[in-house]
Amino acid sequence: MDAQGRGRADNIDPADQWVLNPNTGEYELRLSSSAPQSGVPRPRRGNPAPAATGTRSGQRARTAPERDRPAPPGTDVPGPRRRRGAPPEPPPGRRRTKPKKSKAKKVLLWTGGSMAFVLVAASAAGYLYLKHLEGNVTTTDIGSAGKKGFSKDEAFNILIMGTDKRTGKGNEGYGDKGSVGHADTNIMLHVSKDRTNATALSIPRDLIVNVPDCPTKQPDGSTKVIPGTQNVRFNTSLGQDGRDPGCTMRTVKEVTGIMPDHFMMADFNAVKTLTTAVDGVQICVGKPIDDPDSHLHLPKGESKIQGEQALAFLRTRHSFGNQGDLDRIRVQQQFLGALARKMSSSDTLTSPSKLLKLADAATKALTVDTGLGKVSTLKDVALELKKVPPKNITFTTVPVLDNPAEKVKATVVVNQALAPQVFSAIADDVSFTAVKQKEKKEKAEVAARLKGSRSAASAVRVDIYNGGAPAGSAQETLSWLQNTKGVLKSTQLGNADAPVSKTTLEYSPDQADQARELADLLGLPAAQMKPGSSEKNAQGLPAIVLTLGKDFKGAGVPLTAATAAPKDIQKATADKQVCST
Repeated sequence: MDAQGRGRADNIDPADQWVLNPNTGEYELRLSSSAPQSGVPRPRRGNPAPAATGTRSGQRARTAPERDRPAPPGTDVPGPRRRRGAPPEPPPGRRRTKPKKSKAKKVLLWTGGSMAFVLVAASAAGYLYLKHLEGNVTTTDIGSAGKKGFSKDEAFNILIMGTDKRTGKGNEGYGDKGSVGHADTNIMLHVSKDRTNATALSIPRDLIVNVPDCPTKQPDGSTKVIPGTQNVRFNTSLGQDGRDPGCTMRTVKEVTGIMPDHFMMADFNAVKTLTTAVDGVQICVGKPIDDPDSHLHLPKGESKIQGEQALAFLRTRHSFGNQGDLDRIRVQQQFLGALARKMSSSDTLTSPSKLLKLADAATKALTVDTGLGKVSTLKDVALELKKVPPKNITFTTVPVLDNPAEKVKATVVVNQALAPQVFSAIADDVSFTAVKQKEKKEKAEVAARLKGSRSAASAVRVDIYNGGAPAGSAQETLSWLQNTKGVLKSTQLGNADAPVSKTTLEYSPDQADQARELADLLGLPAAQMKPGSSEKNAQGLPAIVLTLGKDFKGAGVPLTAATAAPKDIQKATADKQVCST
């Protein structure tokens, strides 16, 4: 049997036995160790055979008849000589090919190629799934009531609303089917700029408020202003007379002084789908619950709830406390804390199937403003929220009192002794929990702005602008400074180029003594002093720039920001489970 026949018998392709030697540039026949070996002796490495006359070194001379007859089976036949510099010739009957890879290399290349295919396929599937999620999201254009986009570098406020709307798939069979969808549950979520903490402020639906005039977008693209109403329940800020979520956001501003940046709204069905997507949440009750109205039935102690049972837990009004709305709010806060713990748990975050279900359920369940309308934006919001430790997520409620105008207590009013402190703490980005303080160096640098000499009031030269304060505030401040504080070199220059949230004082280094004196007079905190540059006044002289922001409370009213949250308020944190009673 010839060499080729032996190759077939051993299931070896003889062409695969010709390989390119990288050291010589020649193709060589290399048989496996189990194949029959050539009968021609090979020279030992380092001990070449003697060269015969007329032959190349290491090659045995052959006679003419020997050269003419075919090589015996099993011999290595050297290929024809090639010209110097010419490329090596392939074996007979074989096209020139690249050297074969080892089996291990073949496996690695195949695996790598397959992985690349999987990644491309996954990317395509991810894109398609992203488009699917994009189609789930429902948006409402609230015009100027909300921001147009989302910034990862700022503190942000999102108004989370649950409506009592009874229409639509999954919402049938609950209460009044004719409801227009009032603001039944309302939570203003504030997330701090440094993402160390967040505050979820519940606003009672039965809180008596003034709902302001509300521009709303109509289906034809026009804008209709819905007149405001006085001394009405907060929940009428949505749905009533065609009010949209932007109206509720404006009402929050009316009550708290804080304007939400965005809104998220969910109906009854959202509770069922979200809790099912995470395979239920763990809650605790201090007594057995048997409520025929909400159909809630729970044993004392811990229970895992989802779907219809989770919705019943949030809807019950007759199972806890004095059976009022404030007690239901506390139960809702307990539930949201449990949901936050479950969503941030490793059990959820490491399960692709749960994450996909959660993403699908969340996007189907929510209606958001157009500023949050893209799935990529919602993802950014979720990632920013994920940075906040559950132990620093505080749930609290607007401090309220029973409405003194009612004999039968059904509504509440803002507690003016406590609520302003809560609102100020949120507006000033103050945590309601103990969090790691900012770098001492940064705090010392800010505090140092108020340290040093002060000029006389008569030496202070300042230009005053209105950057968002009530109309007439700049003139009011000018009169107060000149007539009561002796700041005679002051000028009122109308509105600033752009509104600002906080009052600021800008000055150059050589005006620091004047700035410190003016800050003392205004009760302005060091953080709102902006060293840098001043401007030239009408006489061409350098002047400090005072811009009155939205936080301005009136001439002579200190603007010192809150440095700590009020203590005498009801609150709970998301990391701890509390048994409802």
